Amino acid sequence: MGFSEKPAVWTDREPTLDEEIGALDDEDIFDMANLVESQTGVPGTITITTVMGQHGPRVKYFLKRGRHQPSFSVAVASTPRVVANSLDERDLNRMAPEVMAWVALNHEALAAFWWDGADWPSLEVQTFIAGLKKV
Repeated sequence: MGFSEKPAVWTDREPTLDEEIGALDDEDIFDMANLVESQTGVPGTITITTVMGQHGPRVKYFLKRGRHQPSFSVAVASTPRVVANSLDERDLNRMAPEVMAWVALNHEALAAFWWDGADWPSLEVQTFIAGLKKV
């Protein structure tokens, strides 16, 4: 499946990770890692993936880990922005600035992982994660 074929679109809310994974075809391959506060400096969990779905590079933030938990997504860019949300407004307003600051610090590395990480050997993925900057 190509990058722009068969898009799964949620217009009313941020999909859960389980919903996003369920929308992928059997042939779609992606890698993911759940990063915790000791790795990012941000309380909660930030999920990073290689190309997944039809959207551009992004990370997902969760207050609590789990495929069915509410989250928000931040576009991986030099000026990150929230692109989807299912958390309550209070939690979004509290956590989004920290997640966006972390993405801004690491946007080049995160973009490289998004586009090429599925081809990296395990040691390269571990080195990439260890090299991410904390806020």
